[in-house]
Amino acid sequence: MTTADFGPAATLPMLRLRAELMRAVREFFDRQGYWEVDTPLLSAEIVVDAWLEPFACAWLPEPTQWQSTTSSLRYLQTSPEFAMKRLLAAGADAIYQFGKVFRNGEAGHRHNPEFTMIEWYRVGDDHHAQMDVTEALVRTVITHARQLLTVSSRTARVDAVLAGPSFLRMSYDDAFAAATGVKPLTAGTSELHHLAERKQLTPPPGLDAEDRDGWLNWLLAELIEPHLGRDIPVFLCDYPASQAALAKTHRRDDGVEVAHRFELYIDGMEFCNGYHELTDAAILRERIIAQSAIREAAGYRPLPRDSRLLDAMDVGLPESAGVALGFDRLMMFAVGADKIDDVIPFPFDRA
Repeated sequence: MTTADFGPAATLPMLRLRAELMRAVREFFDRQGYWEVDTPLLSAEIVVDAWLEPFACAWLPEPTQWQSTTSSLRYLQTSPEFAMKRLLAAGADAIYQFGKVFRNGEAGHRHNPEFTMIEWYRVGDDHHAQMDVTEALVRTVITHARQLLTVSSRTARVDAVLAGPSFLRMSYDDAFAAATGVKPLTAGTSELHHLAERKQLTPPPGLDAEDRDGWLNWLLAELIEPHLGRDIPVFLCDYPASQAALAKTHRRDDGVEVAHRFELYIDGMEFCNGYHELTDAAILRERIIAQSAIREAAGYRPLPRDSRLLDAMDVGLPESAGVALGFDRLMMFAVGADKIDDVIPFPFDRA
């Protein structure tokens, strides 16, 4: 630690701009008829995702007994998803949350272990309706940033997005095929191996040859994502059903099952994840068990499989759609920043 470490990484003018953009986000959702909620950051429950690692904390009813085996784990939330859906099941109609989430082990130019997320849900919407909301929010934030920046600080790319047409919507299958000639939803693992060889890519250590989703994720990151949204921002849709997470799925005319899920990409960077939300508790239980098994097979910490969300879904989760969007990344794009440290006060190495 040095004496310079006490100061913020972002400049004070940038942090004042951040405050203005946060206000613009809240005003946007107010106009759209959403109301803001505030759910626990620390909980006994956690969104179970095979590759999202939470921060685990010990709950100590008696602080002097910190070595006791009676202490229990609580988790800093990787997303407020479970708690917000419990509010939907209780009768909330259109809600958003603007606050901190935590993901262990994620650090870099675009990642900080503690970051700011905007997450929202509306009853009655599907994922197509929420793509419209997402585009409107992104345009609102970058327009507001452009108005507040000096002329010399504005970026041509932001101007191009604002002046350009509606964001493109492209299926996962079509994006892969356009870049590689391979239709991934019907391709076997051997065809994915051949694609990597043809592109002269070496798979990362530990990637199982039969882990089809692992190969799809790796190839997407290497061959597809860096080129998405370079001309026009693009919503990538219809993910493999095996990657549905908490989204509904449907079967295409050709019999292939796909997820009602989308992600937004601008200039090769992913900004959000959106779902037409799964409402069937039995299917969610199956997915949680499957994700837990993947984690444990890879040597990751087991996570709790039971949750009050499952109880809420047993009672009845209404038809709805929701989105989780990284505010820091959106701000990075809006102001032309190269790294997340440029738009937050105290990144992990200064916290």
